[in-house]
Amino acid sequence: MTEQPPPAPAAEAPAPVVEAPADAVEAAADAEAQLEEFELDPPSVAILMGSKSDLATMAAAETELAERGIRSEVRIMSAHREPDTVAEYARGAKLRGLRVIIAGAGLSAALPGVVAAHTELPVIGVPLTSRTSVAGGLDALLSVSQMPPGVPVACVGVDNARNAAILAARILAA
Repeated sequence: MTEQPPPAPAAEAPAPVVEAPADAVEAAADAEAQLEEFELDPPSVAILMGSKSDLATMAAAETELAERGIRSEVRIMSAHREPDTVAEYARGAKLRGLRVIIAGAGLSAALPGVVAAHTELPVIGVPLTSRTSVAGGLDALLSVSQMPPGVPVACVGVDNARNAAILAARILAA
């Protein structure tokens, strides 16, 4: 018996070229564009306030954080006029990379408590004065400092947004 050489491997047929549907290509391009919008280094601290009139006072927190190299974001939202917006923002804060929330509010000062009710993140309340404040901001101070059990809010002095930022920096460093 003579040995037969093994059969030569069959030539592989070239793979067919398949073109992706135009809508799949468009969807991939849309997804890539959305990914580019994400911040790789999201802010660690949110600075919230109930009114544009609070911006001047709350700017001290943003300045202090920036000087320490801590990224922050500033938002204006009212616990009374936009309760759903505040609740949604607070619920999603941790998922977006935030680690501390500073909330400034005057008069009844509901913003810090409403935020704290909807997040597990530390919330620092800044009681603010306004032209209609009672006893130079005492109304806001009492509102921020007297939270019910289970809804903790740290409280700094009246109009002292800078101290709120320093406290936020210490929380981040802990």
